Amino acid sequence: MRTAPGRDRPPTYSMVPTPGELPVATWRLEHGWEADGSFEEHTHDFPGLAYFETTGGLLRTGRRAWPIEAGNLFVIAPGDVMGRIHAADLADCQGWGVFFTADALGPDVPGAHLAWRTHPLLFPFVRGGAIGALRLRVPEPDRPEWVARIRALHDELAQRRDGYREAVLAHLVLLLVGVSRLAADVVGDLRENREPLLAEVFEVIERRYPQPLSLRDVAAAVNISPGHLTSTVRRRTGRTVQEWITERRMVQARRLLVATELPIGEVGRRVGFPDAGYFTRVFGKVHGTSPARWRSAAPPVAG
Repeated sequence: MRTAPGRDRPPTYSMVPTPGELPVATWRLEHGWEADGSFEEHTHDFPGLAYFETTGGLLRTGRRAWPIEAGNLFVIAPGDVMGRIHAADLADCQGWGVFFTADALGPDVPGAHLAWRTHPLLFPFVRGGAIGALRLRVPEPDRPEWVARIRALHDELAQRRDGYREAVLAHLVLLLVGVSRLAADVVGDLRENREPLLAEVFEVIERRYPQPLSLRDVAAAVNISPGHLTSTVRRRTGRTVQEWITERRMVQARRLLVATELPIGEVGRRVGFPDAGYFTRVFGKVHGTSPARWRSAAPPVAG
């Protein structure tokens, strides 16, 4: 479904499956690929992946035209602007697109944007749309496995044999686990995508988030004014520095709540919240539930 563009925004596409259909789609990205209307500059309100097996061609995201190299994996977050695709852009490439909605991961995952903040496999898609799709690189030894996994997902969707729903979910989850592992080095990803200031900001946050840390502290560490840092980070990521500090603290808080039996107050102290009550309020605002309820709802850790 296409939503008409606003004054300063391109059109947005939504995935609206027919009743009974899984909200998951795959297609080949190569010479001759066509899709009605999707050659224009546009955004999606759902996440996606574009993986390329060969070198050649271009992918336009944000304001950039990325030369495609074998093993490139583009993580397309909701809101990322995808540039207009010209006829020759994909002439020399071979790849796959995988798109889905959060509902595909199960009935307990909300379809709203809250899911991108709370589901652990969707963390790589938590970004603003300003910088375009995130480019990762699959190591060469792992590339045949990536192709086989996407082909298996594609075949299950096409053939719809008994149990295909469970198979599709299993293949999708394995893909997202792979994405999460590749995207674990946030600073490295930003350097790969030519964002040295953001890389430096994230280095500071990563090193100091367990301690008291403010916008002024980060600005001093990267030697620019707080106002300039605020406008730059918001423009490039869609979030403020303080929101990124909170996000990093929440990632570690979720890990500690699930993987340890530490008291809630101690979890808060370890992620930069000396006041247990304040930690609980911030956690609740971000996740819509308390730390204690998050812990009790989490599946047991194998071990």
